Amino acid sequence: MGKYFGTDGVRGVANADLTPELAYAIGRAGAAVIAHDQPLDKPIVVGRDTRLSGPMLEGAIVAGIASTGRNVVQLGIVPTPAVAAITSSIEAAAGVMISASHNPIEDNGIKFFAADGFKLSDAVENEIESLIDGHGDLPRPTGLDIGIVTQTRGLIDNYFAKLVAAGADLSGWTVVVDAAFGAAYLVGPKIFERLGARVVALHCEDDGSRINVDCGATNLTVLRSRVREEIARSTGPVAGVAFDGDADRALFVDETGEVMSGDHVMLVLARDLAQRGELPGNTVVGTVMSNMGFEKALEREGIRLVRAAVGDRYVLEALRGGGYRFGGEQSGHVIDLERGTTGDGPMTAVTLLSTAVRARRTLHALASGLSVYPQVLLNVRVADKAVADHPTVRDAIAAAERELADQGRILVRPSGTEPLVRVMVESNDGPRTQAVAESVAAAIRALG
Repeated sequence: MGKYFGTDGVRGVANADLTPELAYAIGRAGAAVIAHDQPLDKPIVVGRDTRLSGPMLEGAIVAGIASTGRNVVQLGIVPTPAVAAITSSIEAAAGVMISASHNPIEDNGIKFFAADGFKLSDAVENEIESLIDGHGDLPRPTGLDIGIVTQTRGLIDNYFAKLVAAGADLSGWTVVVDAAFGAAYLVGPKIFERLGARVVALHCEDDGSRINVDCGATNLTVLRSRVREEIARSTGPVAGVAFDGDADRALFVDETGEVMSGDHVMLVLARDLAQRGELPGNTVVGTVMSNMGFEKALEREGIRLVRAAVGDRYVLEALRGGGYRFGGEQSGHVIDLERGTTGDGPMTAVTLLSTAVRARRTLHALASGLSVYPQVLLNVRVADKAVADHPTVRDAIAAAERELADQGRILVRPSGTEPLVRVMVESNDGPRTQAVAESVAAAIRALG
């Protein structure tokens, strides 16, 4: 990670870490780098979520882009995957999304998409970062050469049409949609209405003062309660879907009122793709945090799991590098490269419910092959994160691996942001999982 760019763009507390001045500089630097290989007549599209700081940062980054002579098309409030889809569909030079995803209200962020709709590579982000502090030296055209800024809501129809085309007839279904007061507040319920479902809307308002607060994919309590109420009164299938603030991920509540994690969703969709011969290499890309029960369930279907580092950008790198199609994370980021270039909550929801319709089975039945292994995560505070590689710790890890054998796994890694070493253990035996985790954590603590 660099001075400004982290694992998913630039992010921080709006007007403190991520100031309008910094957003302006990012706009200028980003536009200058993009100018290397994109004609000047191609615009940069800019979208945002509902956060209160969104218009402030949007104005700043748009001004920065236009000051280099590049035109800007403002999309307004749209999901992150819509920015990616629109960027590629209209052959824009790039896309920008202003959002801090699932983060608290006070945070915001800026992420770029290249002309093909994929997130920028580390090399391109590094080039942008190298120009941010010296953006005053970049060109400043005047007169007719200044970039033109236009606003449009019509381009969201491109993304909406893509969702409709992927969906099945959901007549008879009741879908409870929790949009987290975020970017999917409009698209979320509308897509299921268009597909014929009866929709119950929760937190589907443009209210950035409440984005992600006790709702959406970060808190499923209200959604589960409402789904259970609808189950009691409905004669047809009922499901709940929860998006995060920018709708690049989704989690679900099935017809029994139980939560479906990203692992459950990926199992259902991967099995469907494999049965239709549409899963290249019979391989799914997950992360080091994907549950071992998920891996075992895939194995029973003849599907291999490749593990990437935590973060949807690393899942994407593994997908593209290996020639695979499908992958994601427990958190609900799901990427299907035949349908999009980034995590897409609405598309995941449409695809999952449509799979159930085609299979004529409930979501609960479709996901029943996954027995979640008990998982223990211990955060050990340390003075030096290098202790994670100390011989004593390596010996403790080796002993743990022998104890777990092929019925569990252990992952020990330093935190990227805190003075912690994280110990994750999972196995098919709860007490053993706890004991093994504690033994490795004790070895780390003994080193101070």
